[in-house]
Amino acid sequence: MRTVELARAAGVSTQQIRNYEDAGVLPPVPRTASGYRTFDERHLRAVLAYRGLAAGHGPEVARAIMRAVLGGDVPRALALMDAGHAALHQEREALRTTATALEAAAGPPAAAGGQELSVGELAAQLGVRPSALRVWEAAGLLTPRRERISKYRRYGPAEIRDARMIRMLRQNWYPLPRIGPILDGLRRTGSSEALREAVAQRQAALTSRSAALLEGAAHLSHLVR
Repeated sequence: MRTVELARAAGVSTQQIRNYEDAGVLPPVPRTASGYRTFDERHLRAVLAYRGLAAGHGPEVARAIMRAVLGGDVPRALALMDAGHAALHQEREALRTTATALEAAAGPPAAAGGQELSVGELAAQLGVRPSALRVWEAAGLLTPRRERISKYRRYGPAEIRDARMIRMLRQNWYPLPRIGPILDGLRRTGSSEALREAVAQRQAALTSRSAALLEGAAHLSHLVR
């Protein structure tokens, strides 16, 4: 195959094929007497394997796996893949736990006698730095009350509930812009539907990564053989 034919078969651009070669994720690429690259099924398998692994493990780990296989160190490649699958499983378990905790936290804020917490006190409860609360505030996710004279932040029951939800969502890698609509829906209607949708989207993303890994591993198996 020529470069353009390999690119077409793999569903990528010709420049991407050159990038893969430079990154060391393709078998050695022979050239014709006139200097043109020539590819065969091994190169196609390598491209498809790398793309699947990158979608599941990320580009850096995928490159390490491919380089190990092409360098003849299959045990290292398998160890990297096992570690990636274990990490993905941990993400699934963490999401399941987070989903349960978020549903509980999404209820009405506990009045607790109108108790308020300072930045340091709330940060200590959540296990984060006070600067994290300020970042969440700057993103429009929290609006603590300010004391009249000292201007110190004070967090009431509703803000404490929201901060707990933000913390749990951030632990599962939710970007701040995606957290805003979840909190807005909860504050406006008391509904946790947006929360359930966010968890479902995260679950779908994990499933997509698992499927990509399965496909990538199948092509990698052919390449190893």
